[in-house]
Amino acid sequence: MRAADASNSSEATAKFYFSRFFIYGALTLWTIVCLFPLYWTVTTSFKVARDVQKGAIIPWVGYQPNWLGWRSLGLSPDTLFAPSTVRDEFLKRFLNSVVTSVSASLLAVLIGSLAAYGLSRFSYKIGWMRNKDISFFFLSQLILPPVVLALPFLVLFKELALLDSTIALIMLYTLMVLPIVIWIMRDQFGGIPIELEEAALVDGLSIWGAFFRIVFPLAAPGMVAAFILALVLCWNEYFFAALLTATHAKTVPVMVASQTGSQGINWWAMAALSTAAITPLVVIGIFLERYIIKGMTAGSVK
Repeated sequence: MRAADASNSSEATAKFYFSRFFIYGALTLWTIVCLFPLYWTVTTSFKVARDVQKGAIIPWVGYQPNWLGWRSLGLSPDTLFAPSTVRDEFLKRFLNSVVTSVSASLLAVLIGSLAAYGLSRFSYKIGWMRNKDISFFFLSQLILPPVVLALPFLVLFKELALLDSTIALIMLYTLMVLPIVIWIMRDQFGGIPIELEEAALVDGLSIWGAFFRIVFPLAAPGMVAAFILALVLCWNEYFFAALLTATHAKTVPVMVASQTGSQGINWWAMAALSTAAITPLVVIGIFLERYIIKGMTAGSVK
């Protein structure tokens, strides 16, 4: 009997360690797959043409790191404190990306949160549409490919004299990410018991008072998650930024795509630009990871 128990115990232990090994092995492989493009981009920014062509991967083993890519942007140690037209251009584009992305994301979270709160707490009837139909209508706006909206927006902003302006991009980016924010925040507010607000109303608070003192603190992680998602989408948007801007309002993605010419693609400069462009998003993701997880899971369990 003891021998059988010992055999079953050892078999269970072996299965446990095998399953753990399989799970962690799969997660490790998936992590490598996800992070390799970032690794490739960062290492390519320290290569020269011959290193890119031969596909060298490991620095100091397959190739000797070089500051050529960063020097072409005026961001290498030997050019960082010297005057540089290219660096000034990059900083201008970087500032345009920051202004448009942050402003559009904040506006989308503000407007989307109010719309989502209304959809989760009140019943609406617009013709044959009810709350679920209205929510789906917002989400359906993402089905349209951007190229379909290119000409209408181009004509509209031309008539409004807003071409090549950050205001046009902020308005457009807000509309672009608003459906996603509404859907995320609708689930967040739906996961907050309405009895908490009813109790606050009984205690004498107004609807807005109950919202800001009861609902807002509970939904804040979801708002942060929605803001970060909107920020990433706005930051990486290229099509409309290339279509509606020419000189003053160009963003970083447009500048990255411009690293091509008659001589081919300037891979090292493009990689350096891409590395500089993704660094803020990586930093935001690291420091706000716990808010992202809370925001994505808050509405899953009621």
